[in-house]
Amino acid sequence: MGSTHQLSKNSGWIMQLPVQLQMASPAAKEWLQKRRDNVRPWTLFVNTGKFKAPASVQRWTKRIAKNVDYFQSNYVFVFIVLIIYCLITSPLLLIAIAAALGGCHIISLKNAEKKLVIGGHEVPLVHQYAVMGIISLPVFYWAGAGAVLFWVLGASFFIIMLHASLYNIESILGSEDEPFEMQMEQV
Repeated sequence: MGSTHQLSKNSGWIMQLPVQLQMASPAAKEWLQKRRDNVRPWTLFVNTGKFKAPASVQRWTKRIAKNVDYFQSNYVFVFIVLIIYCLITSPLLLIAIAAALGGCHIISLKNAEKKLVIGGHEVPLVHQYAVMGIISLPVFYWAGAGAVLFWVLGASFFIIMLHASLYNIESILGSEDEPFEMQMEQV
């Protein structure tokens, strides 16, 4: 009983992840902070008064590149919102994810209590997580994770391309007559 109390006191409710997967890496924190800092005002992003069809195909390709560069963090947020929407509207997928995460949590608790040894060799925690992932694949397939993944990717691409195609970025960064900084190489 004393070792169980000590285990729960030290590990809490946080699943123990391998060092490589933790968000404590400086690169991940820096990327996340950069995304937060570069989010453009949402009133500017959804301002329908700025939507305008491009004058030419060349202007359209430049507009897409410029919009993706300018609104990159907003587009990442749109992608995340679509993922959350899919998870909320798919209870079976939520149950599958909860079961997989619960299994990983149980594995981490059991591993902290006593290391898993098979055939005289200790099985690393990352390998135990990999086995849990492989076991979870049929459950995710049955829950429709593949369809959700393709829907999120397709819907994100459609929304981002529609916005990037129609949003008149020239009204913010310069007039349509002024050339963009980037130049297209002629073939």
